Formats: sequence, structure tokens, C-alpha cells
Amino acid sequence: MVYLDSAATSQKPQQVIDAISNYYETSNANIHRGVYTLSEQATEQYEGSRKKTAKFINAASPKEIIFTRNTTEAINLLAYTMSFAHRDEIIVSELEHHSNLIPWQEVCKRSGATLKIIPIKDDLSLNLDAYHKLLSTKTKLVAITGMSNVLGTKTPLPQIIEAAHKHKALVLVDGAQLAAHEKVDMQALNCDFFTLSSHKMLGPTGVGVLYGKEELLNDLSPFLFGGDMIKSVSQHDAVYADLPAKFEAGTPNIAGVIGFGAALDYLNQLDFNELKQHEQELFNYTCEQLSQFPKVKLLIPPSTMAGPVISFTVKGIHPHDLASVLNKHHVCIRAGHHCAEPLMEKLQVRATSRISFHLYNDKTDIDKAIEAIKKAIELFAHTM
Repeated sequence: MVYLDSAATSQKPQQVIDAISNYYETSNANIHRGVYTLSEQATEQYEGSRKKTAKFINAASPKEIIFTRNTTEAINLLAYTMSFAHRDEIIVSELEHHSNLIPWQEVCKRSGATLKIIPIKDDLSLNLDAYHKLLSTKTKLVAITGMSNVLGTKTPLPQIIEAAHKHKALVLVDGAQLAAHEKVDMQALNCDFFTLSSHKMLGPTGVGVLYGKEELLNDLSPFLFGGDMIKSVSQHDAVYADLPAKFEAGTPNIAGVIGFGAALDYLNQLDFNELKQHEQELFNYTCEQLSQFPKVKLLIPPSTMAGPVISFTVKGIHPHDLASVLNKHHVCIRAGHHCAEPLMEKLQVRATSRISFHLYNDKTDIDKAIEAIKKAIELFAHTM
């Protein structure tokens, strides 16, 4: 089996699987509430993962790390808790995953705020000139991806953040793809909010992270209510807990968070410069191999702006058909609109095929995929 769909979810190291099993086998108890040893052990492991996350992204404090189910929930948390007025403007880009578009569409519908969209250029990079023209004194939030899940386009975050802050706007970075392949530093980046998903970072599903600057998170009200997010409750009122507890109502995915901690331990052993070089070599090799087919059209930005994601189309073959043929040859790729329908409209395609890779892939995986694509083209030759 050749797995080339890491942009959707990554494979998991044995250490992650073992950490989850060990929790259930040796430390299975609810956290924060128990005064017995088992609960204290579970709490220590859970909060240990919070500390590891803060250190991994260089947050100022573990209080700035809120555990959610995924990046989608993390962005929705902000959409529900931030306050917007009729005069406000929110800026997103044409590169956005639905998870960083639909919540802001809904915010604008509810509040009367205006949604503005940064276009991409013909080379599939972000149009910074257009972005600067969209910024104004009305801009309250810029919500931008760090890396497109469709094109692999990496956005120039330092310039985007600096320009937004000059206009007193806040910046949310959807880091679901970026954090899986590059070391991110919240102090250097200076964004106001950052989101990521464990399952794209060699960790388990069901765990996401919202990072926010402490003073900003303190100003937001919780949007889920119940256990563990309160200090005290009377019959008619409640006092909410301090960060991060006020945003983590109810029993969380304890095993998953512990598993994410194990994934971070694994990632911390890697040299991210070597990982980036490895993925760049695979990117270049894959593009070279795909370019041998006249029917293949690559949808990629300049290599200096590209992450380990390659979208393409094959004339005469629907992406779903191509993926089905590759599956028969035990090659896993993605096909469809990749939760980015407005981007598909911009590209003037209904869907694309997508190859994405991670540290566990090598050139032999690409060779098997290319051979399967060749057979698919031969199979559909009579329809072209």
C-alpha cells in the first residue's frame, strides 16, 4: 500500500498508538476532578500534553493552549465568541478551506459585517497587492491559511500579519497544513490566533488546538457550558473558570490529547530542515514525473512557495475515476474539491486529483503512483 494522502490525515507512529493504549490500560480515569491517584496520573498526562504543545509552538504560556476536537472547531470557537458589528470587515482568501470560510460567512450574516476575499494570482500565489488594498480601518479580523490544502501554496504570513496589525486588525492563522510540516513560532510570528489539528501531525484524530494570546482569550466568553469550565454555580448564575478551562467544557478526548503529546515527542526528535528538504525533493521529483504525461495539468505555485501537496488534472479522466484506478493498484490519493469549492471555481475545474506526502514517503512510492497513473491513462485512452 502506497499512502499519498497525508494532507487529509497522517499515519501514526507506534509511539502514539502505544500512548493511547497505555492510558486506557493503566491510567483510565477522568481528569481534574478526582483526588485519587489514577485521576491525578491522567490529569498529569493530559496537562503535560498542553505544556508540550505550548513549547512546540513557542506560546508564552500553556494557558494559551485550548484543546478542541479539530481545527474546524477551533475556528468556530472564535466565530462564536468574537464580537462583530455592522461596520466591521473580515478578510479571508481564495485559498481557504471551508472551515476557515463558512464560519466567517455566517458571522457576516448574523452581524452585518462585510466579508472580503484576497484573490490569488495566475501563478497560484496570494496577491499581496490586492490584500493591502482590502485592508482598512474597518478591518477587524484577517483569517488566513498558512498553507493551502489544495495547492500547497504557502502564504507570506509575516507580511500579512504586520500589515493587519498596522490597521489594528487581529489575525487568525489556519495552521492545519503548515504546522504538520514546518516548525512554527508564535513569538516570532506574532499572530493573534493559530489553529492546528493533531491528526495531520502524526497524532490521533479528535484533537485540535486553538492558540490565542492570553489577553485576547481572557476577553472572550465561553460558548460551551457545563462541567469543568466553572469556578462556582448558584441557581441563577455562574462564575467561569480561568484559562484554559473556561473553553474546555465537559470530559475531553483525554486519550487523544495524551496521544498528541506522544506525537509531539516524536516530532521533536526530527530535524525540520531535513524534513523540509526531503519533502521538497519528493515534490520536485513528483512534478517531473507527472510532467511526462501531455494530458496532465499541474496546479502548483512556484516551488519556493509550495508545500508537500500537488494537485493536478488528467484530460479525459475524472479525478474520482483516476483515484479508483489507483486504488486497484494499492495507491491512495485524494480526489474531489478538497473542501474548497470556491477555489475550484477560481481554477475553473470541478475537482482535482491530489498527491500529498510526509516523512514516511520516498521516491519508490512516487514511482508506483506514476506507474498506476500511466495505466489509468492507457485504460481511458479511448475516451480522450
